[in-house]
Amino acid sequence: MLNIVLYKHNKALKGNTMNTSQANTEGEFQAEMNDIIMGENADVNTMPVPGSVPTKKKLGKKHWQPDPNLTTEQLAEMRADVLERIVIARVGLLLRHPFFGNMATRLRIKEADDWISTAAVDGRFLYFNTQFFNAMNNKEIEFVIAHEILHCVFDHLTRREDRNPRIHNISADYIVNNLLVRDRIGAKPALIDCYQDFKYEGWTSEAVYDDIFDKHDEEELEALGELLDDHIDWEGDDADQGKGPGVKANGKNGKPTYSKDELKKIRDEIKEGMIQSAQAAGAGNTPGEITRMIKDLTEPKMNWREILRQQIQSTIRNDYTFSRPSRKGWHTSAILPGMNFDNMIDICIGIDMSGSIGDAQAKDFLSEVKGIMDEFKEYNIKLWCFDTKVYNEADFSADGGQSIEEYEVIGGGGTEFMVNWDYMKENDIVPKKFIMFTDGYAWDSWGDEDYCETIFVIHSNQDKNLEAPFGITTHYELEAA
Repeated sequence: MLNIVLYKHNKALKGNTMNTSQANTEGEFQAEMNDIIMGENADVNTMPVPGSVPTKKKLGKKHWQPDPNLTTEQLAEMRADVLERIVIARVGLLLRHPFFGNMATRLRIKEADDWISTAAVDGRFLYFNTQFFNAMNNKEIEFVIAHEILHCVFDHLTRREDRNPRIHNISADYIVNNLLVRDRIGAKPALIDCYQDFKYEGWTSEAVYDDIFDKHDEEELEALGELLDDHIDWEGDDADQGKGPGVKANGKNGKPTYSKDELKKIRDEIKEGMIQSAQAAGAGNTPGEITRMIKDLTEPKMNWREILRQQIQSTIRNDYTFSRPSRKGWHTSAILPGMNFDNMIDICIGIDMSGSIGDAQAKDFLSEVKGIMDEFKEYNIKLWCFDTKVYNEADFSADGGQSIEEYEVIGGGGTEFMVNWDYMKENDIVPKKFIMFTDGYAWDSWGDEDYCETIFVIHSNQDKNLEAPFGITTHYELEAA
């Protein structure tokens, strides 16, 4: 019944002349609201006093649900008002947050009172519950619309795989709500105790999932918050049996289902819409996370090993020599020098062996050092481990006979990247390239950017967009191994 009161209140604020309440004075209106919310003839003197133990619901949970007692006529009138306010919210997003506004105009708006209690999205439609949207103000509606857009952009609709559905949805909401609150997109709805914690700023939804899965049981998940919207499994039981978009699986007003091919097509439509919306929004008007995603989609991505190989090859010294004349000068009767290629590489490699590095990562690091040795016929490589100190420096050369398999990794303490540069300066080591294999968790400084050219190969960091403040950064990809 609270939804009826809210609807009447909204209509009254808009100057509606309908006789929506029999109350004629402020006192009578307050009494009527008290009867509706608390029950007829409720005695406010018997209400729980501050500090008493609540008996109806868990503390801190809103438990939003639409009112099942509204008539069809009341819902229809309310829906017309809600649709108008959704349009206003989309215009507000266009003016203040153009990327979200442009994405919002690509979603068709559809009522779904029969099968959702809040909101949902499938990449083509934004589904809404009339009472839920009626109970929010326009800024809160902007937040919910942007929330649904980010579920599309971050591919939360099809990214779950075999993970626990509920924990996956909670993880996705943390990522989405953090961005919206951080960038002040609309206002977080007061009706829902949303999952939002800046502890997870910069994380992926998979990393948040792992953190929650390891730490919280069902009861603790309840205490953390509530899902803002309805997360739907669009690939229903009948999806692969010919039912296409818009085909109802649960009666006249049931949710649609999609085949795998249709879901893939929707994902492609979202990517195209995301790129076009960012272009329309202009520079600086798209969240950084989305800008990086678009860059990955539109720019060719080089394999991390190829980046490493190119950087190492750039250390090879080349010079001109007349012992190999250039053919370019033959037709001029002039003798021009040719290039003398030196196949010797001269690099230093530091392996991060801080406490956050596991045995598997250390094995991967050594495997890549061996790969460098196998690829080049001539090499001088200085190799060491570090945490807060540098350990076990070893020199490897093509004719030295040393075996990388015999190298012992040492460490396990804290992390201090700068010790590598201190060590090189103290020992007069000036490499053509310094390569650091690390998990990217720098305690303080990343190092001395002016001392030598540096390549950071980052292994198993949850932030795949992490970049060092200088040098070249590439992420070790297990699938490429």
